[in-house]
Parts: sequence; structure tokens; C-alpha cells
Amino acid sequence: MNFKGRDIISIRDFSRQEILHILEIAKKLEKKTDHNLLKGKIMASLFFEPSTRTRLSFYSAMEQLGGQVLGFSTTGSTSIKKGESLFDTIKMVEQYADVAVIRHPGEGAARLSAEAASIPIINAGDGSNQHPTQTLLDLYTIIKTKGKIDNLTIGFCGDLKYGRTVHSLAIALQNFSNIQMYFIAPSLLQMPEEYLDELRSKKIKLKQVAKIEDALPNLDVLYMTRSRAFTKLAWRYWKKQKKSLK
Repeated sequence: MNFKGRDIISIRDFSRQEILHILEIAKKLEKKTDHNLLKGKIMASLFFEPSTRTRLSFYSAMEQLGGQVLGFSTTGSTSIKKGESLFDTIKMVEQYADVAVIRHPGEGAARLSAEAASIPIINAGDGSNQHPTQTLLDLYTIIKTKGKIDNLTIGFCGDLKYGRTVHSLAIALQNFSNIQMYFIAPSLLQMPEEYLDELRSKKIKLKQVAKIEDALPNLDVLYMTRSRAFTKLAWRYWKKQKKSLK
């Protein structure tokens, strides 16, 4: 498969075969990194909102593959502060880089950037919309720990309404067989209805619950996001279950 020049904006843009191909390449790179793979290439890191893990993971990956990084992690010292539009920022940046990674608080900002740019754009999170590269990492983690992605029951717990990583992963899992999903959150933070409707249209079995205890016994994978209270409950339940098995 040839991904040269391709944007990564939404996980919807990738088929099952393409996702599995990317995960296989990731496996090979994890075993043996080619430190000259991106020698001579420059990545623009454009973070319009705060980030630690995502920003540094892109930076680290580019450096380890022999490339270079330029960009900003805050807009305070850029021309955006003076009113420069996103479109103009992207048109300027494309003159200095071979690829651009963008995180932006506005939904659709990554797609707009891709339409403006002549270089590939990678979406590192746009509002509460999508986070496709995090999804690829999540799928890689699942296949490493479970040995498969098909035939799994997966629980999503925490802020499901605004959690873009949850939205992307749920969409990606539609590409796999016999997936069941539990959405664990209070009603105010439950999965948006538009995503639930899409999952139902693909015949995905799903269930919404408010209590983590109502889902944990049925799960192969638990995906936690933005919820200290739920994380503490999950940890206590796991310790209790582990103790009962001794």
C-alpha cells in the first residue's frame, strides 16, 4: 500500500486492510527502528492548544527516525496572536516543512488545513471530533495485549461526550468482526447519539451503563479516559477480583 502524500484526518478515511497494514509496519519499526528513514525531512508541529503526550510523541518519533521538527506549542508568540487566520498559517508553514501535525480546539480545523495545504496534514486532535493517530496507537496496544482485535468486548469509560479519542476508537472498531461495546458514564457525559446511531447502523452490539461494576465482568478491554473517580473504582474492582482468585 502506498500512503505517500496522504493526509491523516479521520480514522473513517482508513479501511480495515489499511489499518492492519499500519499496525504491521509499527510492529516492525518497534523491533528495529530505521534511524535514517526520515533523514532530511522536516515536520511542523502546530499545537494551537496545550498537549504533553501527543506533542512529545510526534517530536520523539520524528527525531528517532532521523527527521527534524519546527513549530510551536502555544500561539502566544506567533502571528495568530495578531489575527492571522488558520488558512494563512498553513500556507506559510508548508513552505518550511514536508509534513504538518496540527492540534486545534476547533472541530474540522484539521480538514480545513488539509484542504489548504500542499503537504500532508496529520490530525493530532480537533476539538471533540477526532484523534486518529491516538486510535492507531490504541488499536496497536489492543492487538499486542490481546493478540487480536476481532471478537472482543470493549468498554469505554469516563468522558464519552467530549472525548475525541473515544469517538475515533469506536469508529475504527466498526472495521472489525463481532465487536461488542459498553459505554460507561453518567447520562451527562454519555456517548453522543450521532455516534451511537452510526454504530447501530453497522450492527454493533452496544450497551450504555452508569456503573463500572455493571460492565467490568463482561469486558476483554477497558478504555479509560478523563475520569479519576472511575479509574479508582476500576482499580479497586480489579484488586478485589484478583484477591478472590487466589
